[in-house]
Amino acid sequence: MKKISEGIYFIKGQDEMIPDSHTYVLGIPGSGDLSIIDPGLTGKGKYKINAMLDGGIDLNSVKRIILTHSHFDHIGCLSEIKKFVPQAELWVHENEAQPLEDGDDKIVYGMEMFKNMCIAQYNIASDAFRFQVDKKLKGGENLNIGDMKWEVVFIPGHSPGSIGLYNKSKKVLIPGDVVYSDYAIGRFDLYGANSSDLKESLFRLATLEVDILLPGHNQVVMDLPPGYISNTAKQWANYL
Repeated sequence: MKKISEGIYFIKGQDEMIPDSHTYVLGIPGSGDLSIIDPGLTGKGKYKINAMLDGGIDLNSVKRIILTHSHFDHIGCLSEIKKFVPQAELWVHENEAQPLEDGDDKIVYGMEMFKNMCIAQYNIASDAFRFQVDKKLKGGENLNIGDMKWEVVFIPGHSPGSIGLYNKSKKVLIPGDVVYSDYAIGRFDLYGANSSDLKESLFRLATLEVDILLPGHNQVVMDLPPGYISNTAKQWANYL
């Protein structure tokens, strides 16, 4: 586990044939109020938990798990991690909360062919992605968690309930899979995706002052060039 800044910690995803999302832990350690952002791929729960323990994280201090979105590579090991932090609430945008409560996994897998492959590879039960959601986010919330302030930014397009977390004082953005390093963006051909929404979301993120970009995959960027997200949005605009 790598310390990005005080109260922001990074666990690199372990990609296999299927990518494993990065996981972030937010909160000042002494606050007793920590958050896990995006657990990751099925089978990676023990790796992520061990990384937290090796980094000195008190698992009893984990109060919530927040999903930037509920795709398989971000939610796959949620059940594994919940065994270690059963007290942690699950926070998800309302657009993806109801499907999770209903056990509707169309958003999780994105396409039927991928679902069949995952079920065969990981021996996944039919009801594996039915969860109680404790807090349904809308976007625009200002969260006071872990002695830090984070704004929830609603950025649909990659999925219908994608959110980002933005810390204005540190100029840190956690955008899930909406925008990455290397001028890349999230795919928009999966169930519930919408290219027009994704374009609007990219330009919405471009209005934020961001120095540190912590995406769901690829490289984290500690010194983001000015105008990077705006330039990325403009490069992709004609394709969205």
